[in-house]
Amino acid sequence: MSATQPATLYIVATPIGNLGDMTLRAIEVLKNVDLIAAEDTRHTGLLLQHYSINAKLFALHDHNEQQKAQVLIEKLKSGQSVALVSDAGTPLINDPGYHLVHQCRAENITVVPVPGACAAIAALSVAGLPSDRFCYEGFLPAKSKARCDSLSNLLTETRTMIFYESTHRLLDSLQDIQTVMGEDRHVVLAKELTKTWETIISLPVSELITWLNDDLNRTKGEFVLIIEGYQKSAEAELDPQVLKTLQLLQKELPLKKAAAITAEIYGLKKNALYKLGLEE
Repeated sequence: MSATQPATLYIVATPIGNLGDMTLRAIEVLKNVDLIAAEDTRHTGLLLQHYSINAKLFALHDHNEQQKAQVLIEKLKSGQSVALVSDAGTPLINDPGYHLVHQCRAENITVVPVPGACAAIAALSVAGLPSDRFCYEGFLPAKSKARCDSLSNLLTETRTMIFYESTHRLLDSLQDIQTVMGEDRHVVLAKELTKTWETIISLPVSELITWLNDDLNRTKGEFVLIIEGYQKSAEAELDPQVLKTLQLLQKELPLKKAAAITAEIYGLKKNALYKLGLEE
């Protein structure tokens, strides 16, 4: 059976760092398709050169995808086979490709996955946090206000949460995670996965910030952040009087202030009480 079929779009995962993670099937598909749609043709050209693959490249990226997708649709309808690749990892996972795949589905064009590397899943597999239920959130917003709003919406999310983050925003994002979710919220940082300087560290967010500030070279690279899901405060649940006090204060005060006063009365952590108040 041929490695590729006509009039078919292949979604091909490529390595996120270590070129040894390219699958045999991915190599065969890229060798045999009529056209490769790439996020960055120069970057993909180097990958193809490494595997001695001669192929015609077509640029498809965030800025032209909605316009160029129809061009690829017409090529597929004419019987050509097309592979979609991103700069690294699995296409569409925080990379271009959604509009093309969506249109292919609408036009009843066959779309075939060629699985491989994905930084989010690779990081989750070694994080040591629950992986039976998780949510992928991509990049947090660039501005602190929007970032805190997004984190607030996830404050009581019980699933393990996966984020990508850049070198320039890493510390700011962790500071906002600490502010919104509390200093004890556990975060796993996976840096430069599959590359020479691969580092995976698991700490409460406050300690992780300290660890990074001790050597700012640690903030350089590509990062996956995995945050543990929300867990109810066991200490706040022990005494029903705590919740009653919090509820009474909330009638007269904002939740943040009510939580702070209740925490002072009972010697508890105000962040835990704030989270408890959000659930009620």
